[in-house]
Amino acid sequence: MKPIWIVDDDQSIRFVLEKALLREDLPTRSFTNPREVLAALETAGDEDGPQIMVSDIRMPGGSGLDLLAKVKEKHPGLPVIIMTAFSDLDSAVSAFQGGAFEYLPKPFDLPKAVELIRRAVEESQREEVAEERMAAAPEMLGQAPAMQDVFRAIGRLSQSNVTVMITGESGSGKELVARALHKHSPRANGPFVAINTAAIPKDLLESELFGHERGAFTGAQTMRRGRFEQAESGTLFLDEIGDMPFDLQTRLLRVLSDGHFYRVGGHSSVKANVRVIAATHQDLEQRVKEGAFREDLFHRLNVIRLRLPALRERKEDIPMLTRHFLQISAKQLGVEPKRIADAALVQLGNFGFPGNVRQLENICHWLTVMAPAQVIEAKDLPPEVAQGLEGVAAVRAQPADLTARAEAPVAKPAAAASSDALAAEESAGSGSAAISAAAVPRTWELGLEAEALELLVNGRHDVWDALTRRFESKLILTALANTKGRRIEAAQKLGIGRNTITRKIQELGLE
Repeated sequence: MKPIWIVDDDQSIRFVLEKALLREDLPTRSFTNPREVLAALETAGDEDGPQIMVSDIRMPGGSGLDLLAKVKEKHPGLPVIIMTAFSDLDSAVSAFQGGAFEYLPKPFDLPKAVELIRRAVEESQREEVAEERMAAAPEMLGQAPAMQDVFRAIGRLSQSNVTVMITGESGSGKELVARALHKHSPRANGPFVAINTAAIPKDLLESELFGHERGAFTGAQTMRRGRFEQAESGTLFLDEIGDMPFDLQTRLLRVLSDGHFYRVGGHSSVKANVRVIAATHQDLEQRVKEGAFREDLFHRLNVIRLRLPALRERKEDIPMLTRHFLQISAKQLGVEPKRIADAALVQLGNFGFPGNVRQLENICHWLTVMAPAQVIEAKDLPPEVAQGLEGVAAVRAQPADLTARAEAPVAKPAAAASSDALAAEESAGSGSAAISAAAVPRTWELGLEAEALELLVNGRHDVWDALTRRFESKLILTALANTKGRRIEAAQKLGIGRNTITRKIQELGLE
């Protein structure tokens, strides 16, 4: 085991800690000032480098905070415990901001100091294993048997151009699977083009898919290539295919059947050399029975079906995914990656994650910004995790949960537990399946905050429009579900005019 480095100009402090740690079979190495530490780090190998570092703040020849900053530059994952007198608690705050694992106030209780050091050692060893896994991690992570089945299927399909249908709940990672299928296919050198058919208004979707000729409609000043042409020799991913308008399903079927299509307003056929991968969170067989989805198109798309498990079906992957997302969030925000305590991981494992992997990713974004210390404790988790278990369980118990979302022609907002709760409430409407308002955790503001943060971090410049559109869509759909589709009554309940709700339904593509 690598040694614990102790940095303090006080010989008695060094002596006490050395003896206490040796009794616990923890090897040590001591230094009297930061200069010695930095010199030793230059020559230390992997085996004799520090497991963790315990450093005083005030020492002749250098500050412990300066030492912390320099150590973190070269060894960002090394846990550093800062020792400080009670009068130096302001400095302890600075230590946390600089990435310290914890601070140890002087004079300290020796057993508590040893316990803290041992906890830092365990965290260091766990992080080393996690970093090794991440270094060799593929584009998708998962050790659960259900995910291994998905990986095996991707491997079997690696030399195929066959059409694939990916099913799974919203936020479970269907686009990642589609990208992996493309990356490991004969078309890997071609483009991967994705389109969410639920997020684009009906009037624009046809042009998005097939392109248009100049003058095809008002505003069409030039010829535009659609997604099928953009994906030439590559892969076209059609997300939320269950929400595609019925008349466009006919056009898509024709492309899949004979490999040709016409741009909007065009008279010459265009050949499509494209592999199609489709995805949906809906029960397409039920949609076919209801007459909302073409049976012949269903069979064209459903050549190979991959079912992606929900996160609650692969809970053993939560610790790995959490550490992975914390690393990514820290990198995007330019801050030190935070670590997470075992108790917090246990609580995350007990959460239902109605928003699946996307919700976990957004929670990690939130924790990177909001958690007060470098080590995330259970008390630091957002309220929907700490308080939303019963509400989520109540929502999950409703048989109409997925059915309702199958009727919603807009993409489900990511992140909040309450997103799924509201979707289930919307689906239940009135009657025996209705969910009481008290059973639904009202933490959607946190979900909105996390979603906005993700979009901002990713460099989006249409955050206001994107989130406003989804917010308005969810409000209108919920009201329509509550009134069983009666628009005037829905408008009255929302406090808007009849013309306003009609216009919004058209603008948002909710027909």
